Amino acid sequence: MCAPPGTGERFFMSTTRMLIDASHPEETRVVIANGSRLEEFDVESESRKQLKGNIYLAKVTRVEPSLQACFVDYGGNRHGFLAFSEIHPDYYQIPIADREALVAEHQEEEAKALEDGDEDQNGEDVEVLGGDDEEIPIRRPVNLRRQYKIQEVIKRRQILLIQVVKEERGNKGAALTTYLSLAGRYCVLMPNTARGGGISRKIAQSGDRKKLKQILGELDIPQGMAVIVRTAGSKRTKAEIRRDYDYLLRLWGEIREKTLQSIAPALVHEESDIVKRAIRDLYTKDIDEIIVQGNEAYRAAKDFMKLLIPSHAKKVQPHEEGSIPLFQQFQVESQMDAMHEPEVQLRSGGYIVINPTEALVSIDVNSGRATKERNIEETALKTNMEAAEEIARQLRLRDLAGLIVIDFIDMEVSRNQAKVERCLKDAMRNDRARIQIGRISAFGLLELSRQRLRPALHETSFETCAYCGGSGLRRSTESTALQMLRVLGEEGQKGRSKQLTLVTPTAVALYLFNNKRPAITDMEQRFDVTIRIEADDTLIPPDHRLERIKSDGAVEAVTDAPAASANRTPATADADGDGEKSEEEGGRRRRRRPRRRKRSEGDTHDTQEARNESQTEERADDDTSEG
Repeated sequence: MCAPPGTGERFFMSTTRMLIDASHPEETRVVIANGSRLEEFDVESESRKQLKGNIYLAKVTRVEPSLQACFVDYGGNRHGFLAFSEIHPDYYQIPIADREALVAEHQEEEAKALEDGDEDQNGEDVEVLGGDDEEIPIRRPVNLRRQYKIQEVIKRRQILLIQVVKEERGNKGAALTTYLSLAGRYCVLMPNTARGGGISRKIAQSGDRKKLKQILGELDIPQGMAVIVRTAGSKRTKAEIRRDYDYLLRLWGEIREKTLQSIAPALVHEESDIVKRAIRDLYTKDIDEIIVQGNEAYRAAKDFMKLLIPSHAKKVQPHEEGSIPLFQQFQVESQMDAMHEPEVQLRSGGYIVINPTEALVSIDVNSGRATKERNIEETALKTNMEAAEEIARQLRLRDLAGLIVIDFIDMEVSRNQAKVERCLKDAMRNDRARIQIGRISAFGLLELSRQRLRPALHETSFETCAYCGGSGLRRSTESTALQMLRVLGEEGQKGRSKQLTLVTPTAVALYLFNNKRPAITDMEQRFDVTIRIEADDTLIPPDHRLERIKSDGAVEAVTDAPAASANRTPATADADGDGEKSEEEGGRRRRRRPRRRKRSEGDTHDTQEARNESQTEERADDDTSEG
């Protein structure tokens, strides 16, 4: 790995700690710090529990032939998405003899796919890096699915045992599978995958792989199951791996018993909380100590470590109550605050700017104040090398996923481009997410895709801005005022109003009074209408309300704050209802609600189809990122 510029031997010799902050019941944070440098971060809030890994007894609500998928009610906020390729042949509603023959063929091909995946051969131009060692990518046998269509073998109201593989995101439901996996400390049990085994591709030494394959062969794995040895098991004895395997078998037995006693939709197995997951997945022999703030979390961590690795239980230590907060003591709190900012400073004086968008994550590298080198090429190389290391770290910390495009500083020498590419690959090699990385193009851009392990930091810690609707931009006062004049002119030309009342943000109203009074007077004379302009501090440009009074004295709302109000959260919309005038408007809105509801029901099919298409595209994108 390329060393971070400006660091010396002390950086590598410093103590590595796992810090767990559970001082507040609403949120638990876990970091791994090398000295005071933040290397890994995870967070779980009480309001947003992780669903990934949970196993549910679910019911099919709709089979969608056009998507070759079905939607499943598992008890979540939205129905989950289950692709046909993720449905085990055991669930096909076909004659028993046909199903048994299909399952036998399925197991044979799946075992071969598992064995091929264990070799981890990669002949693609795009290099695949990192990847969690919980699973070896298994190619589902395609030719078996070609014999049937989903509408022929899966029926509405059918009961399935499913596992969440991807969290809900926005309007998209969770992605599901019927191919279950249970992760332990040293191995992963796949209870309904073809008999066989695999070794984590992160275990590279041939001697270790040979020993582990021999241990797997002696485990007497039941028919129809598979086991994968994780990286943490590379140096473990047969007894330790067998103890972990036996624990997973008992866990699977408990899941089966609970399934038989449950009525769909129901939660059958809940993945461990963040404290246990951190010890199980993030703890390594390189971590010198685990310090926990919060008595309950400390006891849970201590007990789980005693169960997992009894000899390491002494590494779990409590943080003294009443002392300096844990993260402040080890100087990581300020680094976590910086994770919420789009700009990241580099030691050389350069900086990177990270901008997540709907389609991709863009990262721009800038030289900034970095001017110490002899020429432009050396400055670009040093800044790019330092940025590559920092980008790999920020992707892990913020858990940015999907398509990521990095705009490096232009370099003329191809050898320097190769150095930056190699530095970035080395920095990402131990990432738990699976990464596909390309090369720097003629435009200085490097594309990569990263597997989504959990919701990104900006999704869990931020909400859409009520003022700009998430765009980061707001229409200027001058532009909004001119638009208001156009709205008044359009309504005045219709000649059906005796009086027009325009309610705008205060700044816009003042601009109209001070700069556009002659234009308003001219409209009143041309259209024979009285124009009133009122200010409302609760409105945000270009929000406005326009009312007209007819000749018979009836009051009618023409427009009602259509712009920013639609993008605001319900809480903000309620807050805007304060005051007598807002309550009157709210009353008028309530009278119009039945009509809107009726229209919404009529558009349900089109809206659902659009959501289905979006969901299919999301799965296609994520499949690409998962390699």
